[in-house]
Amino acid sequence: MKQLLDKVILNNTVQSYLTVILVIIGVLLIKRIISKYLAKLMFRLVGKAGKNVARDSFLNLVVQPLDYFLILMIGIISLDQLVFPSALNVMIYRISLKSFIDALADGILIGVFIWLCLRLIEFIALVLEQKANMTADMTDNQLILFFKDFFKALLVVIGLLMILKFSFNQDISNLLTGLSIVGAALALATRESLENLIASFIIFFDKPFNTGDLVKVNGFSGTIEKIGLRSTRIRTLEKTYISVPNKQMVDTIVDNISLRTHRKAEFKVEAGLDASTEQLTTFIATVRSMLINAGVEGVGVYLVDTGKNAHIISIEYLSIVTQPMDEFLQQRQEMMIQIIALMEELKIQMAAAATDVVVTNKSVG
Repeated sequence: MKQLLDKVILNNTVQSYLTVILVIIGVLLIKRIISKYLAKLMFRLVGKAGKNVARDSFLNLVVQPLDYFLILMIGIISLDQLVFPSALNVMIYRISLKSFIDALADGILIGVFIWLCLRLIEFIALVLEQKANMTADMTDNQLILFFKDFFKALLVVIGLLMILKFSFNQDISNLLTGLSIVGAALALATRESLENLIASFIIFFDKPFNTGDLVKVNGFSGTIEKIGLRSTRIRTLEKTYISVPNKQMVDTIVDNISLRTHRKAEFKVEAGLDASTEQLTTFIATVRSMLINAGVEGVGVYLVDTGKNAHIISIEYLSIVTQPMDEFLQQRQEMMIQIIALMEELKIQMAAAATDVVVTNKSVG
């Protein structure tokens, strides 16, 4: 038995192979237990900051990347105890197979570590979102979403640089110097994207609108669902989903309907030309008193125009924005019915009803 274990195959003893295999199998069997234990320890460290966040949410975020990280790390450490077989160490494009596998393993390990860090950023954002939801101001929620995306993008860039440094042994200091020159060229080529990025900062700090606001921009009306690094996402009244570049949101006129204090009701009455001045004066005064007694604001009832077809009376008033929309429409309907009843009482005809169409036959000869 000892002779079998001491037998050398591809520069390593059978015992070495068995030891590595058993370690890897053992890790595969207990990886979930170890991952959950480590995740619970990590949760305790952030427990005070995220005490209102369910522990299951944290575990669901970090357990899976922890699984892969543990398997890869222990697998790499175990396999590193073996001597790479010289018979397999062939050259591939001037790189030995051993160097290629080492670089690939390091790159995958760094990638999984970055994945774990991304999940931690998501958890931190989740904690901050719950705290932000306790306040009425939606600006905090916008900033959390923005910086979550920003730091995740930054972390991915750092991960790529780490792979270049540790997997491919590249001097990233020279690379960073070169990137500054390339960055200047890219800045010119991606000027519009940079303008949108700068516009996103302007939106966050100037606060012309927040997530959840009802706005009207470029002929579209809808609710803002997300303010991103490049564009603002809007759910329109037709339930479509549009993206508007942040630069346009800054440069164009944005009507923030959610910030209005009143709703305006406006309609015009076209009275027939046979209505007397006494009838018109009585009608205008009665409608004005009716609106004032209804408790609305900004009442305006005026004879705004007269011509060969009709006397035009403009009627408008303001209703507080806290009034539900169905109540506003119901109130407007009742006002119009009362106005029609008043016209019938005063015997004022609508312009169309008071107009007679006369057809004459005229011979030409």
